[in-house]
Amino acid sequence: MDETRGPQRRRRADTRREILDTAVDVMRERGVAGLSLSEVARRVGIRQPSLYKHFASLNAVYDELFREGAEQQRDVVARAVKGSPPGLPALTAAVEALGRLAMTFPVHAQLVAWRPVPEFAPSPEAFGPSVEMVELVRGTLRDAVAAGKLDPAADSDAGVALVSIVVSGTVTQQLANEPGATYEEGRFSSLLPQAFAMFVRHFTPGGEPCTRPGPPTL
Repeated sequence: MDETRGPQRRRRADTRREILDTAVDVMRERGVAGLSLSEVARRVGIRQPSLYKHFASLNAVYDELFREGAEQQRDVVARAVKGSPPGLPALTAAVEALGRLAMTFPVHAQLVAWRPVPEFAPSPEAFGPSVEMVELVRGTLRDAVAAGKLDPAADSDAGVALVSIVVSGTVTQQLANEPGATYEEGRFSSLLPQAFAMFVRHFTPGGEPCTRPGPPTL
């Protein structure tokens, strides 16, 4: 075995990581759509052709960062669900965890939730963790319905979409108006528990009838 391959792989991995971290810095300063590979290369200290050895295009950088953001969301929901009683407590913990994550990593949150780069669409591989995250959320809804805490209509595509709207809508308002605030101090992010409570009240069994809606139009 060539003993030089190990250090070479580590250097390549380190450079790749530096490129991604620098790209996030640039997007934080200039907006997600303002990413420039020439600026990234300048800050990293390499020539732009050398950058293409790690990422074939600008969209390849976006795709990798989308994948990271989607994995972050999936993993934070998985931890919240695992660390909470099943059903409504797990769903509540997941909603809060997603809100806090978005405030901690706003560039990733925008890339995953806002689609701010019109010419970019994530690859199926990058989008895969988002599908897994949605299934985790759907599982908490199903458990809450089984426990009698939510109306059966909550266990639907529209129920999942409403959870997403509550989280992403709250965070969008926060990042648009007070991007530097903390989750607790933010004028909008601090209201996420109340916004989610509205979702719970809407689907509370025994209240106003919840007709099962059809699939949402996205």
